[in-house]
Amino acid sequence: MTDAKPKSEDKVFAIKEDKIHDFKFDDKVAGVFDDMLGRSVPFYDEIQRMTCELASDFSQKDSNIYDLGCSTGTTFDLLHPVIDESVTFIGIDNSKPMLVKAEEKLSGIGNGRKFALKHADIEGHYVIENASVVLMVLTLQFVRPLYREKIAKKIYDGMNKNSALIIVEKLLSADSTLNRLFIDHYYDYKRRSGYSETEIVQKREALENVLIPYRMEENVELFKDAGFRHVEDFFRWYNFSGIIAVK
Repeated sequence: MTDAKPKSEDKVFAIKEDKIHDFKFDDKVAGVFDDMLGRSVPFYDEIQRMTCELASDFSQKDSNIYDLGCSTGTTFDLLHPVIDESVTFIGIDNSKPMLVKAEEKLSGIGNGRKFALKHADIEGHYVIENASVVLMVLTLQFVRPLYREKIAKKIYDGMNKNSALIIVEKLLSADSTLNRLFIDHYYDYKRRSGYSETEIVQKREALENVLIPYRMEENVELFKDAGFRHVEDFFRWYNFSGIIAVK
């Protein structure tokens, strides 16, 4: 694992704006993304630890591990010490600024480990092959629903037998009262993490047309229909979930 550097503090939405634009993974966000995740995702460190444990359980020698929406490369950085060096890491992201940060973070794992970072839209053209693990950590929710079925099938087709897809997602609840309560408690969490009301409101507006969560049962149906034989949640905190789908 590379030496940790101090995180730049997330102040992307701290100044009140007259007009809020859709959320983008641009240079501004990439520069503070690690802090943003640590303060915005409940139990983020534990989710990453669990993701690495499960990835280690399912990884196969001489195979590939894909991270779709690899952002700044944190998951690969954590996986490197626990995964056999014959396994190749392949990260795909549609944000060039994120990939620059990932390249910096992963620069120390090159000795003995093959890895590649590719600039591509996961709704578009890229190859998945010889995969024993595929990761989608807070990624699927940003994929337009029209493309999710196609992507789930593409992932399944590129995976080896007894491999695993690991997803971390925000969820909707089928019950409107619970859905509202879960969201309220999540905003309380963000306040405890030091975010102001202005930051909470403006980020929510920025994500409104970009982040589209499914209900848990919709995600299970999506991956079952793609062919996965078993789909189960391994983590749940109000409207956040970790899901594993086994081929």
